[in-house]
Amino acid sequence: MFDFLRKQFIDVIEWHEAPGQVAWRVPFDGHEIKNGAQLTVRDGQIAAFMNEGQMGDYFGPGLHTLETGNLPVLTSLMNWDKGFNSPFKSDVVFISLKEQAGLKWGTPQPVTVRDAEFGAIRLRAFGTYSFKVADIKLFLDRVLGTTDEVWSQGLEGQLRSAIVTAIATALGGGGVPFLDLAANQQKMSETIKVEVEKAFAQWGLACLSFYVESVSLPEEVQAHLDKGSSMRVLGDMAGYTRFQAAEAIEQAAGSDGGVAGIGAGAAAAAALGGAMSAGLGAQAAAAAAPAEDPFALLEKLHKLLTIGALSQDEYDAKKADILARVK
Repeated sequence: MFDFLRKQFIDVIEWHEAPGQVAWRVPFDGHEIKNGAQLTVRDGQIAAFMNEGQMGDYFGPGLHTLETGNLPVLTSLMNWDKGFNSPFKSDVVFISLKEQAGLKWGTPQPVTVRDAEFGAIRLRAFGTYSFKVADIKLFLDRVLGTTDEVWSQGLEGQLRSAIVTAIATALGGGGVPFLDLAANQQKMSETIKVEVEKAFAQWGLACLSFYVESVSLPEEVQAHLDKGSSMRVLGDMAGYTRFQAAEAIEQAAGSDGGVAGIGAGAAAAAALGGAMSAGLGAQAAAAAAPAEDPFALLEKLHKLLTIGALSQDEYDAKKADILARVK
């Protein structure tokens, strides 16, 4: 009989938290807490006493003796007499205030944002983040509720959805072109983190760190950007035309299209010949102009050689002609 009664009274309350565990409700199974029981709260933990869903008193790190003197809110909620000396029932919830780090986020589907330079674009992004409990009461109300425990893994899906929404808000409303942000991932991370913090706050959480590790555009958009980069490298539209013609000949030469392939190759060759003639004529006119720098001409000739618009012999002959005019 003595052993049975002893089991009904809880005299030691503590929590040995596991990695990734955010909150834990002590499973009393109908047992009552003994007046004068010992409560152990470790570093990075908070213990909260609750009555019918209302948070009463909470305790920080240390060893505490549970008496009416240090349970004023719970005493008021339960209408205890000041000198009570009997066991009592209360929900006890431990909450970890430690940083939950090393969590990954990503966009399972491309996110559409309105860019200041390109208009509506779709992008994918991936990275890491961390969080911690910041508002205990809000966290208990919005996240824990009546459940027995909360793990960071169980919150990841909800938090990732909030992050995806925050990305669209941050990049679509900032007015800063995507390329400017993408060139500085630290700046992009900080811009998105501001919106992520707002989203996390509704659950009583704080976003401690947020990093963008990679970001990419759809392949078709990236292809247009690459073409634009090629044109800027070549310097003018005539150079880009010669570049395209050289590519067409290479593709025709490598195809097995029979007569059609030969015809395509001949057409591409004619196009390249016209492009080469126009290019050489332009280069010759530029060389004749007194203001044209011979070394700039050599650089342009080298580009033509690189893209296949000039043979090595043609390049060498033209190079010798230009160098002969250098005094």
